[in-house]
Amino acid sequence: MDRKLYKMMDWARVEQIVYSEEDNPHEYLGAHFVDGGWMINCFYPGADRCAVLCGGKEHRMERMDEEGFFSILIRSDSRTKFRYRFRVTMGRKSFVIEDPYRFGSIFDTKTLNAFREGICYDIYDYLGAHVRKRDKITGVNFAVWAPNAMRVSVVGDFNNWDGRLHQMRRLGDSGIFEIFIPNVPENSNYKYEIRIRGGMLVLKSDPYGYFAEVRPDTASLVYDIDGYEWHDDDFVAARGEYNSKDKPLSVYEIYLGGFKKPSDGREFMNYREIAAEVIPYVLKMGYTHVELMPVMEHPFDGSWGYQVIDMYAPTSRYGTPEDFMYFVDKMHQNGIGVILDWVPAHFPRDAHGLSNFDGTCLYEYSDPRRASHPDWGTLCFDYGRPQVSNYLIANALFWITKYHADGLRMDAVASMLYNDYGRAGGDWVPNIYGGRENLEAVGMLKHLNSINSRMNTGALMIAEESTAWPKVTGDLNDDGLGFDYKWNMGWMNDYLGFIRLDPLYRSGHYGELTFSMIYAYTERFVLALSHDEVVHGKASLLSKMPGQRDRKFANLRLTYGYMFTHPGKKLLFMGQDIGEWDEWNEKREIGWELLQYDDHIHLNNLVRSLNEFYRSTPALYELDNDVRGFEWINNISANETILVYLRKDSEENTVLVVCNFADIDRRNYKIGVPFSGKYKEIFTTNAEDFGGSGSYNPRVKRSRIDECDGRENSIRIDIPALSVSVFSCTYYEPEELKYYHAPSKKRRKRKR
Repeated sequence: MDRKLYKMMDWARVEQIVYSEEDNPHEYLGAHFVDGGWMINCFYPGADRCAVLCGGKEHRMERMDEEGFFSILIRSDSRTKFRYRFRVTMGRKSFVIEDPYRFGSIFDTKTLNAFREGICYDIYDYLGAHVRKRDKITGVNFAVWAPNAMRVSVVGDFNNWDGRLHQMRRLGDSGIFEIFIPNVPENSNYKYEIRIRGGMLVLKSDPYGYFAEVRPDTASLVYDIDGYEWHDDDFVAARGEYNSKDKPLSVYEIYLGGFKKPSDGREFMNYREIAAEVIPYVLKMGYTHVELMPVMEHPFDGSWGYQVIDMYAPTSRYGTPEDFMYFVDKMHQNGIGVILDWVPAHFPRDAHGLSNFDGTCLYEYSDPRRASHPDWGTLCFDYGRPQVSNYLIANALFWITKYHADGLRMDAVASMLYNDYGRAGGDWVPNIYGGRENLEAVGMLKHLNSINSRMNTGALMIAEESTAWPKVTGDLNDDGLGFDYKWNMGWMNDYLGFIRLDPLYRSGHYGELTFSMIYAYTERFVLALSHDEVVHGKASLLSKMPGQRDRKFANLRLTYGYMFTHPGKKLLFMGQDIGEWDEWNEKREIGWELLQYDDHIHLNNLVRSLNEFYRSTPALYELDNDVRGFEWINNISANETILVYLRKDSEENTVLVVCNFADIDRRNYKIGVPFSGKYKEIFTTNAEDFGGSGSYNPRVKRSRIDECDGRENSIRIDIPALSVSVFSCTYYEPEELKYYHAPSKKRRKRKR
């Protein structure tokens, strides 16, 4: 044995490495210039021999520890680093490998500081597993944040899941551990083996992993997501205009695992197959966007994706990350926007996930009164910790940047905003001012919306917020949260409560119809009839409707007509546009077989026609968020349960909407109109093609000076039971005005 080498050995360090308790192995493993030359150390458990290959020579190393620690001193006066490899011999097998400990860190001080402060918005390009070429060698750079770990190793298929082989270095006080491992094949399974305080080992999947095994397996997979060739440049470039507030927004909400099931017995279709099925249907129906229930990896099918375990990985149930990119790309090529459900409110307790990640409450609050959601049994993110906030903000931007998402709908925002959400008195912690507001969550949401706006991504931020929190869509400079839209849960609850009533009793609940317009302009709203309304015993939309079969369909036609003419953008869950009878279940596909029956075909025709009518009528969407876009004609006819209102666009083009929520035809019914002119029925939910009776107003109605509804002019129309009728409004020409605007000489009083 080389005596000089022996004396130079740091035996305490050797022992730490051998027992895998070292948090900075790069300081000792690999090549280091010392007095007398280059000292090269390596640790390969179970190796019989090891040699250094460099400069065309093979230098046999000294075995310094029986477990497989080898060392050599190569005499040299040169401090210039050189390339070398190891030849490792185990029994009869010998192989040549690159040394992972000869590669420096990819992190610079600026990146580490930005992450520490919670403002490194592309941290996903650093943390996680990234295929890289370094010094002409392809490998994978692994990095994970685990500040309270004693030691972290990468384990996987490529090292026989042995945590002694690839121990990672701690990068100062950043809490980040890192290593570059050469020649790791793509799609390799891996996890982080973390030695926590007390010496126990835990295995964790990668919080920033781009891909994961199909459940119930839980490993992360090495995957390079930068190789996909996109073909949606034009759509992405125009996304800001496509998503602008004065454009139509009609969203089709989809659960990817249940749009259609494969015919060959497989559990799920691939993302590419789903795209081929979804696109023609969405185009036929005229929706502007699809909204996908969470595609991020989740362990439990029954959570529908809302208990996310790997926030950076599209679920492998339906294919690879590249397959999902193809899905989004194809949607864009066909002019369809893609909104993703995103869940920053909570995460599951599964042992391989974020829970107690480094042996401490790292991603979750440490105070048990804040750490969990009692209603869901999940954990709450610690929004006040900059690195956790950074994890979430960067993740939102990741889906927009890397997967070209056109918007994110944030789930359960109310549960983030309130410290006492779902908690009994005394089981929650007030904020520093003694209030119930979670100021840290508020700060995180404002931060995200600010950055998304500043980056000018054009992507929408939509909140599912079920309380009266002020200014959810308000300007950030005016103490708003800065969302683009908020789901109108009040409208949904009021309306579904109203429409379920037998028409005989609706007059007493008339205010539930009109109340939504009292607060309609306090936020920018989406009218959502989502999956939440058709599960867990709530029944499908069609089944909620009162009456016999024909009346149920009539009430649902009325519902959709009212929804599409009411101010606010639109969202409808899959299956509800064909009139499913059964409430939704994630194990089945949409009941497409219903489309062999006329009434289901008719309902489907109605929704398609409503989408076409909505998109082609700016008065129904352009001023959704402007008081100039809506005007009541009649909101006081409770006994008749009639509503009449106007919708207008920026050019003051006007349509007149008449809704009859009673199961009675109203004949020759007088309504006030905004001006003297011609009123032509241009849409009715009562059309025969939609399953209605076909009764409508075939001739243009010409207004007369005959006061009604506080208006000087009026018309008389027929209003079929349980229907919505829409009329175009056109001013009289001068020559018509002289004739039709003259008061009638013979005027009779008529009962309304």
